[in-house]
Amino acid sequence: MRLEAPASADPRDVVRALRAAVLGAGPAVALGGGDLAGEAPAGTAAVVTTSGSTGVPKSVVISRNALISSAYATAARIGEGAWLLAVPATYVAGVQVIVRALLADREPAVVAGPFRPEPFAAAALGMASHIDGARVPSYTSLVPAQLQRLLDAADHDDTVAQALRSFEAILIGGQALAPAVRERAAAAGARIVRTYGSTETSGGCVYDGVPLDGVDVAIVEGEVRLSGPTLAEGYLGDPERTASVFPTDEAGRRWYRTGDGGELVDGVLRVTGRLDNVIVSGGVNVSLDRVEAAVRGIRGLESAVVIAIPDATWGQGSAVIVPGLAPDAAAETLARVRDAVAEQVGPVARPARVIAVDELPTLSSGKPDRAALARRFGGAGLG
Repeated sequence: MRLEAPASADPRDVVRALRAAVLGAGPAVALGGGDLAGEAPAGTAAVVTTSGSTGVPKSVVISRNALISSAYATAARIGEGAWLLAVPATYVAGVQVIVRALLADREPAVVAGPFRPEPFAAAALGMASHIDGARVPSYTSLVPAQLQRLLDAADHDDTVAQALRSFEAILIGGQALAPAVRERAAAAGARIVRTYGSTETSGGCVYDGVPLDGVDVAIVEGEVRLSGPTLAEGYLGDPERTASVFPTDEAGRRWYRTGDGGELVDGVLRVTGRLDNVIVSGGVNVSLDRVEAAVRGIRGLESAVVIAIPDATWGQGSAVIVPGLAPDAAAETLARVRDAVAEQVGPVARPARVIAVDELPTLSSGKPDRAALARRFGGAGLG
């Protein structure tokens, strides 16, 4: 199948390209950059290239059927209505916002340019519409950093607060949502749905820990694996990686190996963190995701990022990167962080440093650019 990039990364060009790829006869859409052209497997709707937070690029082949299955499963779970596109259109979450809107026979509303609360609020409140006297439900998808900016603005801007309350559901994905942010959202009247998934699953396919219809979750040797009609076909031009990441079981069913640790409790998935985001400190394995979750539970540190750093005594340690922190507050913050981590994870997991930065580098998806932080601070001393 012919593979083409849209005319530009402008959301409206991506909408037009996806309408042809999903509802028409193609061509398939190449998104996310990279030198992609030529042919894609039959049935492909989009090839989404992403480097994720690790900096290793991958071009994920997603079929028309997978995108449609995901969109319909979302509608079955949270309802159907109008959608606001506030994440990049070239990111899988943006693709799904567009596809959900198109399948509902609606044009998605678009927030263009750098994300700011005021234009978001104006677009959200401008979506209000009725059919036969009934309000049309509205939905959007955000990453945690966007939600936090909106909540901060809502504290002093009633229009932003009203916009947050206007959505039937706000899907939050891309990374874990800090409990303090979730509590603030609930207090503000925002209806939050936490989603879990990736480009390889056509976006979020587990909502608030419960798989969407048709999606199965298994824990194999501590790793979360996902199966169902939303799975991608694999990686373009990389059959070895595809075979490794998408194994087939004895019954002939394909699974996606997420690389995340997790557990199922009464059918609800709890993700514990990346299996490869582990350091060995003094001979003890420490999950940096667990450390980060403990840190983000502290008021004011909801956006902090934890990275590995060398430690002359223990081999490896960790540092907490905090945006917007006054440099003279680092010592007091470190004491609070070490107490919280010792209590929730264990004394050996206590971070060695707190590093204040003006702002975090981010990927186009809105996630923190952990690879950039590791390059900048990963070799930092412990002074």
